[in-house]
Amino acid sequence: MADVFISYARTDKALVAPLVAAIEGRGWSVWWDPEIAPGQEFDEQIAAALGSARAVVVVWTPVSVASRWVRGEAREAADRGILVPARLAAATLPFDVRAIHTIDLDGWGDDPASVPCQNLLRALEATVTRKRDSTKNAAGETATAHHAANDAPMRLSICVLPFANMSGEPEQEYFSDGISEDIITDLSKVSTLAVTARNTAFTFKGKHVDISQVARQLKVSHVLEGSVRKAGQRVRITAQLIDGKTGNHLWAERYDRDLNDIFSLQDEISQAIVAAMKLKLLPDEKKALGQRGTSNPEAYKFFLMARQHYLSGVNDARLLDAVIRLCQRAVQVDPGYAHAWALMAAAQRVSTYFGKHTDNGLEAAERALAFDANLAEAHAARAGALMERSARSRSRCGSTRTRGTSIARRRASAIGCATSRVPSATSRRPWRAARATGRPATC
Repeated sequence: MADVFISYARTDKALVAPLVAAIEGRGWSVWWDPEIAPGQEFDEQIAAALGSARAVVVVWTPVSVASRWVRGEAREAADRGILVPARLAAATLPFDVRAIHTIDLDGWGDDPASVPCQNLLRALEATVTRKRDSTKNAAGETATAHHAANDAPMRLSICVLPFANMSGEPEQEYFSDGISEDIITDLSKVSTLAVTARNTAFTFKGKHVDISQVARQLKVSHVLEGSVRKAGQRVRITAQLIDGKTGNHLWAERYDRDLNDIFSLQDEISQAIVAAMKLKLLPDEKKALGQRGTSNPEAYKFFLMARQHYLSGVNDARLLDAVIRLCQRAVQVDPGYAHAWALMAAAQRVSTYFGKHTDNGLEAAERALAFDANLAEAHAARAGALMERSARSRSRCGSTRTRGTSIARRRASAIGCATSRVPSATSRRPWRAARATGRPATC
């Protein structure tokens, strides 16, 4: 299990990602957004990760303070003496944790060298070291078991490194990143393959890396790298699949296509990787690999641009406006593009924090679900919007517990934590259940 467990609200993922990179940069392993395979007991795995962590970083934001799951994880970590709380976006801390010193990260600027981030890393180092020392005696007793585990055959796993943008135009970065992200999404649908999370893989973006070292660091059996060159209506994609242990190429190909063929090209690349790794696909997995959400290249372009802005600018009101406008253009071209509706909903809800929009994204989320009832992002956006509406209702009513606010509270409790790490397929974590099983979350 990981050294550091990150507790956060799901919609704050873009805020938390730079912090995860800074912690990993100090050599600690981080559990924050695992790829959970179908059939696993979600609550048990999360409880196991939380229970084995040497330190727990709780990221308090205006969203996460409303999550009972984040607050529960904070209380458990505090009881064990391994809580390292941090605050972003001037969040008001819950009453039960205000006595614990919290590191204010507002203004850290995603810079690991900044004073707030260094304060957090020092606190983490002290907590991790204290926990490691307390378990040193137990380590000798389990050494034999660890050796046996290391000698076991490695499960097939892959890290898809960000494809290099060879277009010579920085504004085309969204396209090369989008290709990489969609390959990660495709391969994640294969149950027999473990895929490194996008945010971890993208920490290597723009860096000259040793493939074997990356494989050892991430404990993966294979690494995929490549490049994208887009010129006008033509695109050239090169891809190489590399054995992480030997550094040998297992498969490599170059594709020159028209942009209108981008979807079939992505299918070819994913299928070629699966074939090179000798993976067996279930019938549903074969079908899932071909699902793109849209067949319109122009709508897809607008969506990729919007997604790029959202991942890099969730704290920037202007970029969020751009996300909304681009998603609107995408759904104008393809009104049934559920992914674009869901992204629009997420951006609209975050924009309400800046006071620029009154639409919290509920309508866009419900439009997304109307087109794809199994889309996890849409369920999460809808749940977050309903939580926010319920919170506003409680705020207007003050402390008076009317029947109406009680109903709103129960509804928010039932679905609200889709904005954080939320319940399992039956009772908790619908976001992960929807992503892992392909079934719609319970809302």
